[in-house]
Amino acid sequence: ICLDRTTTGDGIISALQVLAAMDRSGRSLHELKSGMKKFPQCMINVRLDRPLDVFNNREIQAAVRDAETALANRGRVLLRPSGTEPVIRVMVEGEDAGEIQALARRLAGVVTRQQGKRAVG
Repeated sequence: ICLDRTTTGDGIISALQVLAAMDRSGRSLHELKSGMKKFPQCMINVRLDRPLDVFNNREIQAAVRDAETALANRGRVLLRPSGTEPVIRVMVEGEDAGEIQALARRLAGVVTRQQGKRAVG
């Protein structure tokens, strides 16, 4: 997501950003991607009546910090509202697939308990 351009995921904007990076660097897409390392990712959607409320919830923010601490700069944690559904997307990325699945489930559970809704996905 290019937050300086839009608030939701947008494939066209992402593609334009990649093309701009290729133009600026003078490198091919193959050359640019050779330096990237892909990590496993786990995403769980939590259906909520008011998804933006999670950003004002201390327990949820503490759980996010705990997950980030557990990853110790070996991944990332992202909670974001869907642009098309009444859900919060709980996404965790990291080196170890088992660890990120456990962290994502734990975080989705906190969101679910705090908001009184069920996790889906």
